[in-house]
Amino acid sequence: MSQDYYELLGVSRTASADDIKKAFRKLAMQHHPDRNPGDKDAEKKFKDVNHAYDILKDPEKRAAYDRYGPAAFEGGGPGGFQGGPGFDFGSVFGDIFEEMFGGAGGRGRGGRGDMRGQDLRFNLEITLEQAYGGTEATIRVPSSVSCEACKGSGAEPGSKPQTCPTCHGRGRLRAQQGFFTVERTCHTCHGVGQIIDKPCRACAGQGRVRRDKTLKVNIPPGVEDGTRIRLSGEGEAGARGGPPGDLYVFLSVRRHQLFEREGADVHCRVPISMVQATLGGNIEVPTLDGKMARINVPAGAQNGHQFRLRGKGMPIVRSTQHGDMYIEINVETPTNLTAKQKELLKEFEKAGKTSPESDGFFSKVKEMFGG
Repeated sequence: MSQDYYELLGVSRTASADDIKKAFRKLAMQHHPDRNPGDKDAEKKFKDVNHAYDILKDPEKRAAYDRYGPAAFEGGGPGGFQGGPGFDFGSVFGDIFEEMFGGAGGRGRGGRGDMRGQDLRFNLEITLEQAYGGTEATIRVPSSVSCEACKGSGAEPGSKPQTCPTCHGRGRLRAQQGFFTVERTCHTCHGVGQIIDKPCRACAGQGRVRRDKTLKVNIPPGVEDGTRIRLSGEGEAGARGGPPGDLYVFLSVRRHQLFEREGADVHCRVPISMVQATLGGNIEVPTLDGKMARINVPAGAQNGHQFRLRGKGMPIVRSTQHGDMYIEINVETPTNLTAKQKELLKEFEKAGKTSPESDGFFSKVKEMFGG
């Protein structure tokens, strides 16, 4: 009597399609012939698991199995399905091959795609003013470029790469593993499909040489710290004519001595004297566009008072809008006073109550402690 398909996969009869698929993948990986070379029991288990999954993954076949059992798939069975040992392994193995070998049926890219150049990273520091207005930066990147002597082929000038005799130019080799076929990268040409009898002396057959590249990078207005800019095809040259990689420029914005950025908004602390805060008046403050903005400080302004300058913040990338600029005043307490200045301040204090907030605070303290 054949084993129950649900028991084979270790699931219940009410299991969902996803649960059945997960159980199949786990068991197929466990009993795969590549992981158990020469183990006939593992090979049989692998075949049985795949057969069970082939039935249970199909809603119609599963319904027939639930009603008639294995008899549904015998030639004269009431279910009318043809199955058994002659089922299509290719359709069943698709999912497990994709996980184990990285692609449908275990096929890699092969050919010149495997010779793609490496992606590169370049860290670039810019000022806040450059981030505000945008800029064009010139950078020098250690890299590799296509060999001029052999035009990137890797072969000595006057000669040509030859078709690989092992894989016949495919870059892949097929190997029989039990009852199915697996493709692997050719060990002779390493997936290129060609071999070089006479390597280029300038690049030692690599088709590329080490050389610094000078590039211009356009930085748009409003970029933030950590912004990544991709320069397609500006990475290392591919080996032996393969496609080049990409260059990724990572931006860092240098800390500013006056301004502090918060998203698209900019903050600036401006010191003013006690007299300016008391009497009020106009002050001029710098902005990121290089101009000065005038602010009217009201009489009696307190420390930490903020003023908002609309549209004076950072530009927003890919937008016509700007953030705002916030000016926070920092009232300085006088120091290094002369004797006359101290006397004047004492007379000023005796002249009347000029600090309602502090007077009110200490009055409440006296009330709390019964003073």
